[in-house]
Amino acid sequence: MEAPAQSLASSNAPLQLLLFVDERPLSRERTRQIRKRLQELALNSPHAYTLQVVKVAEQPHLVEHFKLVATPSLIKISPEPRQILAGTNLVAQIENWWTRWQNSIDDALARQALAEADEETGKAQIGSIAQSAEVMRLTDENFQLKREIAELENQLQFKDHLMAVLAHDLRNPLTALSIALETLEMGIHQRNGKHPWISTPELMAQMVKQAREQARSLDRLITDLLQVARDSSAALRIQPRELDLGKLCLEVLDRLQHQFQAKSHQVSTDIPGDLPKVYADPERVKQVLINLLDNAIKYTPAGGAINLSILHRTTQKVQVSVCDNGLGIPAEEQARIFEARVRLKRDETTDGYGFGLSVCKQIVQAHYGHLWVDSEPNQGSCFHFTLPVYYPVQRSDQSVRKQQPDNQ
Repeated sequence: MEAPAQSLASSNAPLQLLLFVDERPLSRERTRQIRKRLQELALNSPHAYTLQVVKVAEQPHLVEHFKLVATPSLIKISPEPRQILAGTNLVAQIENWWTRWQNSIDDALARQALAEADEETGKAQIGSIAQSAEVMRLTDENFQLKREIAELENQLQFKDHLMAVLAHDLRNPLTALSIALETLEMGIHQRNGKHPWISTPELMAQMVKQAREQARSLDRLITDLLQVARDSSAALRIQPRELDLGKLCLEVLDRLQHQFQAKSHQVSTDIPGDLPKVYADPERVKQVLINLLDNAIKYTPAGGAINLSILHRTTQKVQVSVCDNGLGIPAEEQARIFEARVRLKRDETTDGYGFGLSVCKQIVQAHYGHLWVDSEPNQGSCFHFTLPVYYPVQRSDQSVRKQQPDNQ
């Protein structure tokens, strides 16, 4: 009376049962007990039954279809309504339900006779497990395809976001390069004119150096864009090494000098002379500094104050802070400004606090650092980030991941 466990074939038996089991040794003994008890009960029953044993590892789509959460589980397929029994005491539950199952078969057959249902109706009422299994298989494949499509869409959105971030950061080196080239052009034209100081060898050499540095920055950013097009995981690759952070900060401040002067900002620094070196990617750290200082310039009114300070916070971390006395950020918005594509209402017609802060957070996190903000509306903002201290033993390391992270 038992159907083979290898297939889900249709059966004419009025009572059809499915037993779901796993691969544990105990499951074999429970299956044997259930089969034996069903055979004993069937000896005194007028209606035949089929029992099909299904291994959950071999047919997971059936497990998903019946929404099973435990094994072993016994499912009464027919007669309707479907019923699921689960737990370690299945034999006792079967004994409790057996008489009612037999009565339900009698009722179903009586209703069928009274309604003079034809053979096709009867077959539809009992149902074909094979057909159900095929439908479930196709449903499972459809679910898998939808999930793959969703994953691809997420990857495309992530790649578009990173490309937009990098494109945003092309602006700073492009502006600096343009200023350097304009200065060089003025020097050529003013060599014998009213402002001969513009064409001094020292200034010309400085402008050439700045133009070369910005060209290299542009080249790296373009390379990043190409890497994103091929592989989104390569978008924020870093190349850490021993770095004099204080010197780098002063270079960035010097580069932005013309922007400070344009708004008459009072710029101050607090950079100790005994700072340890950090283990970081110079170009990426420079990118973070420029973004934070650029935001400080934008949101600080003319004549305002901007401060850049560095603190040897712990034996493992150095902290950089960029503070201003500008507009400040509402408390409820301070966590969101580091998210991608988040703009404050006040910034709808201006640039800033958008992609730049999002990529800054990714860069700092890639160095096992932390980026956060302290701010009060109309009292200014302080952006802080940490970088790992450099130790000579790491000179041969190839990745910042060799640095022990410090969550402080």
